[in-house]
Amino acid sequence: MPDLATLSQTVCLIALAGLLIAAAWQDLRTLHIGNGLSIAIAALFVGWAVIGLIAGSYTLQAFGLSIACGASLFAVGMAVFAAGILGGGDVKFLAAVGLFAGPAGILDLLLVTALAGGLLGIAVLAGAPIGPVSTRGEAALQRRLPYGPAIAVGGLWVASRLAVG
Repeated sequence: MPDLATLSQTVCLIALAGLLIAAAWQDLRTLHIGNGLSIAIAALFVGWAVIGLIAGSYTLQAFGLSIACGASLFAVGMAVFAAGILGGGDVKFLAAVGLFAGPAGILDLLLVTALAGGLLGIAVLAGAPIGPVSTRGEAALQRRLPYGPAIAVGGLWVASRLAVG
């Protein structure tokens, strides 16, 4: 039987999965990811990390490196945002998910996110009605692609890797 710390961290990862799905859904419907979801993910990370620190399964060094990963993703993301490639909500969302990825999972997060984003782009090019729906029932993408679902897939990959061990 798992101990209380392992069970608590698993509950945090399940909550993370729910927040990832909520953010993906919100982005698909509105082309916007609310700050509350990114803040909730960051706060959830702090809880998950504190549980691990208390249990001895997570180190202060790993915590610091995870913060550095999230901050680096945010810094690079802001440059990408300034270039008009990603939205601000996407940048904050990716940085928050990057906290959970940490240095061990950051490449996985970015690779899975990029692959999911590529598939999303191909689907849009093929005519899939992805994005907010107009009053006439057609997708109203214009030039914007909701990238939140791709980030959510990358985050779900990271959460599953953390859950498995």
